[in-house]
Amino acid sequence: MSPASLLKELIAIPSVNPMGRDVDGPEFLEGRMTSFLEDWFQTLGVPHNTVEVEPGRCNVVARHVGNPDRPVVMLDAHQDTVPVEGMVIPPFEPTEKDGRIYGRGSCDVKGGMASMLTAFARIVREQPTDCGDVIMSCSCDEEHGMNGILNLANSWLQEPGEDWLKRRPDMVIIAEPTSLDIVVAHRGVTRWTLHTSGRASHSSKPSEGINAIYHMAEVLKHLKDYADLLEQTEPQHPLCGTPTLSVGRIGGGISVNVVPDNCSIEIDRRVLPGEDQSTVIDQITNYLRDRVSCEFEMSEPWCVVGPLSDNCNSTLADNLMKVAESVVGSRNKIGVAYGTNAAATDALEIPTVVFGPGSIEQAHTKDEWIETVQLDQAAEILYGFLANGD
Repeated sequence: MSPASLLKELIAIPSVNPMGRDVDGPEFLEGRMTSFLEDWFQTLGVPHNTVEVEPGRCNVVARHVGNPDRPVVMLDAHQDTVPVEGMVIPPFEPTEKDGRIYGRGSCDVKGGMASMLTAFARIVREQPTDCGDVIMSCSCDEEHGMNGILNLANSWLQEPGEDWLKRRPDMVIIAEPTSLDIVVAHRGVTRWTLHTSGRASHSSKPSEGINAIYHMAEVLKHLKDYADLLEQTEPQHPLCGTPTLSVGRIGGGISVNVVPDNCSIEIDRRVLPGEDQSTVIDQITNYLRDRVSCEFEMSEPWCVVGPLSDNCNSTLADNLMKVAESVVGSRNKIGVAYGTNAAATDALEIPTVVFGPGSIEQAHTKDEWIETVQLDQAAEILYGFLANGD
């Protein structure tokens, strides 16, 4: 099966991440995708395991047994996609037109998964003598919490014994749309909720209440100032730019005729390689305490994903780029602003890069698409890299 044909099958299997929302329906979570992958690896005839990370959410990990004298390489692609609200194309009806395949996940990251699975299957069929063990990880919950890859990485910290799942790989390639460049560094992220409180009253007598939304308005003004300061005054990373702060969600009150006694926002703080991620919430708390007149409360972070550093992945990146350039010509080693599953393996000092077909400009868009030629090129590059046993 070609990467394009496989991608169409993957797009037609909804695997929408709820993104922390209380939603239900057949399009949500990775269950159907997990079942497809289990059948796919079963048909391929390779050892594979399904590990439940959260109820109904599983990693599927497969293994090709190769040359024991060569490095163990792990390929990882996440099963989930972002939601589909606002899309102007049928999200789960793959359409091929003018050299592109359209559909939710086509670019992020079912296209990368299709290329990885194709390369993995070719390794299994052709058994190149210089190829070591290849682990194919299809992880869950990347788009919201990255819990799938964190669960897998944590398993490597236990006693390995005879379980191949618990042996950490020697190097890792993470699938994301990089336009076939090699990402060697990216920012991390901490996400949490800030709450303001008030006192409810009838909206006809607002002076008898305390409006939590008004309190939040004061907080937001100063958060915007803080975000501007971060980008203007903090040191830059040569590949990843500046740290950033963004408020992405807000909610409060129960009805228009009730003065709200609660309001909350969700904050996204992007962290550079080398920053002390453990201090970012305290820094913002102290900044606000000196400036706002109202009380507020910070929750514990519900997402803490580290950055990818370029300190230990240069050999891996150079070897992968050499193969890429033999297939598609000149490539670049780059840094990006977004985060990926690479943070979990980099934190264990495993050389890790991010690579895949498609452009990040098409990820999460209302008419998401990927070029079919890049699917084939990515599969060829990955096969060449694995077969060389680097």
